[in-house]
Amino acid sequence: MSFTAEVKDELARVVPACAACEKATLAALVRIEGTLFVSGPDRYRVEVATDAPAAARLVVRLLHAIYALKTNLTMRRSVLHKTPNYLIEVPAQPHLADALRDMGVLSAEGGLELGIKPELVAKPCCAAAYVRGAFLGSGFISNPKSDFHFEITVETEPLAAGLVELMARKDIAARVMQRRSSYMVYLKSGASILEFLAWTGAHQAALSMEEERVVKSVRNDVNRMINAEMANQAKAAGAAVDQIYAIRAVVEHYGMENLPPALQDFIRLRVTYPEASLKELGQRATPPLSKSAVYHRVRRLESMAREIGAGE
Repeated sequence: MSFTAEVKDELARVVPACAACEKATLAALVRIEGTLFVSGPDRYRVEVATDAPAAARLVVRLLHAIYALKTNLTMRRSVLHKTPNYLIEVPAQPHLADALRDMGVLSAEGGLELGIKPELVAKPCCAAAYVRGAFLGSGFISNPKSDFHFEITVETEPLAAGLVELMARKDIAARVMQRRSSYMVYLKSGASILEFLAWTGAHQAALSMEEERVVKSVRNDVNRMINAEMANQAKAAGAAVDQIYAIRAVVEHYGMENLPPALQDFIRLRVTYPEASLKELGQRATPPLSKSAVYHRVRRLESMAREIGAGE
């Protein structure tokens, strides 16, 4: 099961906070996944299609419980994707037009409602329920193991703007992007997606995502530390090679026995421990030397090597 399917399955089982929440959820589902057919004045039928079985069950249950509407449920299988698709048919029947107006599908004037009916989302819990229904309808969320991505696709710009406004009430910053003839409401921030999941009731999904965020953070920290250590080692190795070249030039020019004892000691240490850092060389010296003392010897050798090069 995909992470999107897991989230939808969890959201479909959220217990409503008030009696009006289920109507808000149903209204969003019908608005986004429904197709309206008109066969005469105030005579309609509706088809709602979804690939989420939990959403299909929820639509059927709420249409029966809230509006006592008759429905027919058909499961179809996609030839291309080999996945089931559920079609809920709501045939023409008395009170269907009233139900569509109540859900904000039809406006009071009889045309299609483009935005979100204010009465459906007046309470904070109902606003969360409406957005929950919108995600159940056409939401997508990427697996948290990969990059964070979240979107809800709708057909009209006013509906997209309405969803953005509802999320803004919870300080969730969503954006809208047009995609051909539809509009995508999307979140890119992992923190915003987490906030959305918690707000709409997908607490298990939020926990799973937070665990992955922690794992990613730790992995990134470890990678940064490894990269920094490798860079430091490469830098130290390069410095050690430069010191070996300087030692060779100085010893060949002056002779080991003619060098000061301090430089002779450093040369023996560096040749014996070519990969050691200056701090480690200082610790191996007898008596031990500070890093600055060792560095002073290095600078003296490099200066002598430059003088030899200049003289030649």
